Amino acid sequence: MCCLFGFVDYADSLSVKQKNHLIRELSIAAEVRGTDATGIAYNTSRGLQIYKRPLAAHRLHLRIPAETHVVLGHTRMATQGSAKKNYNNHPFFGCVKGKSFALAHNGIVWNDLEMRRTKHLPRTKVQTDSYVSVQLIEQQKALDFDSLRYMAEQVEGSFTFTVLDEQNALWIVKGDNPLSIAHFPELGVYVYASTAEILNKALTRCSNWLGRGEKVDIEMGDIVRIDRNGRITRGTFDTSKFYRSSWGYWDTPLYPRLPHSEEEHLSLLKSVAKAFGFTGEMIDRLLDQGFTTDDIEEILYEGTW
Repeated sequence: MCCLFGFVDYADSLSVKQKNHLIRELSIAAEVRGTDATGIAYNTSRGLQIYKRPLAAHRLHLRIPAETHVVLGHTRMATQGSAKKNYNNHPFFGCVKGKSFALAHNGIVWNDLEMRRTKHLPRTKVQTDSYVSVQLIEQQKALDFDSLRYMAEQVEGSFTFTVLDEQNALWIVKGDNPLSIAHFPELGVYVYASTAEILNKALTRCSNWLGRGEKVDIEMGDIVRIDRNGRITRGTFDTSKFYRSSWGYWDTPLYPRLPHSEEEHLSLLKSVAKAFGFTGEMIDRLLDQGFTTDDIEEILYEGTW
């Protein structure tokens, strides 16, 4: 359970003070989904920059220069790879054909070790499961709809990815994890965050100069590109690996849906819940309150604890 956030100021209408105010409010609001590390990526005349630290957002004084028009951000709740080793934190650098890109991920990739072996990906000191997505894109030797489609269809788990390239295009690969985007056409600004609640909290604190925004539609299976001029182009990827749950929405199973006894089911649920930062005692308390194991599984993925 991490958080993606950021903005695209395609009309260059925001002052540097407003940009820094917006990114600070977004990052602090995003702390609800992770305080182990915070990072941002952005372009300057010197190229793509990444600033990240193993600290909660409120402890960082995030600053971007006036020339920056697009920011990709991430707050992390570490599940694999120690946050104290900064190279394990998001965003990650990638490179194709001499051009850099930055990638951030909300979710868990559980077949990263398999991908590294079967796709013959280079060894790296990065321990974070998310990093395999960077390597899959690099292996395709391109950053485009085709390479992002390939990456999304290879990784298994729970995900939404954001990618920033050197041309100030923001790419969003929407899996089963949430993402909300607001457009402010009068200003020429897009703002996004992993949940509507986080986005609205940050926007409320900037409402005196942002004004009213419009929701941008994005669904699971979408690949959305917002270029430096604010134009949106779209692609898709195959979502057949996801399944329709009994609750009537698409999501990824926390574990394979094999027949289990209730005791085995609960044991599996508690084991997986640890990756989301929850203890077995917390699961037991919910059960005592009348929640079912399916209810708890939904809570973990929706981040509504």
